[in-house]
Amino acid sequence: MKKLKVGIICYPTVGGSGVVATELGLKMAERGHEMHFITSSRPFRVPDVQPNIYFHEVKIDGYAVFKYPPYDIALANRIARVIEEEGLDLLHVHYAVPHAISAALGKDMANSDIGVITTLHGTDVTILGHDPALKNTVRYGIDKSDMTTAVSESLRQDTLSLIEPQNEIKTIYNFIDEEKYRPVNPGSLKTDMGIREDEKVIIHISNFRSVKRIGDIIDSFKLIRKEVDAKLVLVGTGPEKLEMMEKARKEGLVKDIIFTGKRDDLPELLAISDVMFLLSEKEAFGLVLLEGFACGVPAIATNIGGIPEVVEDGTNGFLVELGDVEAAAMKAKMLLEDPFMHGNFRESALRTVRDKFNSATIVLEYEKLYYRVAGLK
Repeated sequence: MKKLKVGIICYPTVGGSGVVATELGLKMAERGHEMHFITSSRPFRVPDVQPNIYFHEVKIDGYAVFKYPPYDIALANRIARVIEEEGLDLLHVHYAVPHAISAALGKDMANSDIGVITTLHGTDVTILGHDPALKNTVRYGIDKSDMTTAVSESLRQDTLSLIEPQNEIKTIYNFIDEEKYRPVNPGSLKTDMGIREDEKVIIHISNFRSVKRIGDIIDSFKLIRKEVDAKLVLVGTGPEKLEMMEKARKEGLVKDIIFTGKRDDLPELLAISDVMFLLSEKEAFGLVLLEGFACGVPAIATNIGGIPEVVEDGTNGFLVELGDVEAAAMKAKMLLEDPFMHGNFRESALRTVRDKFNSATIVLEYEKLYYRVAGLK
């Protein structure tokens, strides 16, 4: 079968969509396809030199006539040029707005009939889809695509009900790099972080936005800490970090909550962790749950969005209702105080990644879709 030339349009940052887009591109490149990333900067996980990986920077020039730099127009121009110069077989864009819109425009500018796949990751539907001013824009991006995928069945159903697109939507789950996320030896990390060997560790990893409900995690941890010797490790940074640090101070938990900032040693941090918390009010999938599961860390998570498609309640973690910090604390204590239960949950978490979210299977599913959209079934 012919090897494809694929244009990838995504956000180059550390969010879940950027991670999945990049990992998929790298996996496809390993299979011999040419992957052309068309982004404002090199995606953070894409190395400078890698076989079959190409980077096409979108540059935004300042013009006095524009109050704000027109990124979507600049992106469309760059897409059109790459289609023409590289002879792409298809485009795979992540997010309907603005990327599917720019892809449709770039395709027209190049006078091309190239196929377009749009992958929905959540906020382009769950937030923009509720805005009457943008709902039609999201629908336009989807309907201008030859195929649209959603990262969970929950997101697919939300898109159908909120956006009411004409085109079909296919669920293809997220995946993680199992070579990176696996049980590893953390060395002396626990001691280095000032955590006693006998203390339990609860971990949360996010971009510290309000939707992540980190305040709920701290409230739940306060209840846990009354009965269990434990530390709460909060990994990441974002707009609510300072507020959460102040909350930890007011609750008298400064010595028990560790704010690490952004870290690159996530497998090692997960290796010292006993339970992961994800108490978000919105999650289309929850990629961080897979990262934790791949390292053998069961989860306490909210019963919302795509999370129940990852967390099987009572098997690899527990589901709680949004805002129920008492239930989250109770479930966490059950896991932290029962080594036999924790061991079973750990094995189930590892098995979930291996059986349901295996990267090889999901990458093959995308590859079949690529050939279909490229007209090479």
